[in-house]
Amino acid sequence: MIKLIVNADDFGYSPGVNYGILHSHLFGIVNSATMMMNMPGTGQALAMARQYPGLRTGVHLVLTCGKPLLSNLRTLTTKDGYFRSQADLDGISALEIELEWSAQIDRFIEAGIVPSHLDSHHHVHTREEFLPVIQSLSNKYDLPFRVNGDFPLEGVKSYSNRCLFDFYGDGIQEDYFSMLAEKAEDGETVEVMCHPAFADQLLMEGSSYNLMRLKELEILCSTKLPPDIKLL
Repeated sequence: MIKLIVNADDFGYSPGVNYGILHSHLFGIVNSATMMMNMPGTGQALAMARQYPGLRTGVHLVLTCGKPLLSNLRTLTTKDGYFRSQADLDGISALEIELEWSAQIDRFIEAGIVPSHLDSHHHVHTREEFLPVIQSLSNKYDLPFRVNGDFPLEGVKSYSNRCLFDFYGDGIQEDYFSMLAEKAEDGETVEVMCHPAFADQLLMEGSSYNLMRLKELEILCSTKLPPDIKLL
């Protein structure tokens, strides 16, 4: 038996993303989500997470989208106060990363929700140079992190035995979950990353990965899991 976590990233990005994630939970197989704490839809997402505690929700740590919660983070931001791009992360301060990510986790906790786990936007938490920060946060908050494929992060609690990132783009296929057993071993806990959403203006203007999220949503809400896979 494979124990399955279907985690929707980007909770909080926009109302359309929020409603898509909630719909995929209520009428589909999404049973976990991670929330961006610095986006236009964050307040609504926090309210949804409180209203629907059956959706395990953690924090989607942000370093490459929007603006930070804290000010005066000189190495993390551009001159106009926005986070640097994913391609421009060399030379940033580990201390500033930990301060900002702690602020993001604290905002989530202060909203009255216990986080289930941590991961990050654009998978930046898997960068080798950030490992000391990840170890510190996992220990400080006693929370597991998303693994890097089937590789756990050294000295860090793991949310699953393996995480699959291929339900994305051209990998979004109707038979994806029926073929899942070929990618995992019996007895494992497997996380599948997904990005369901209803398209809205914020998503269309802010993300190049937009309309494919509708296809994800459709499959997540129509899939029937095979008997050897059980939602955790």
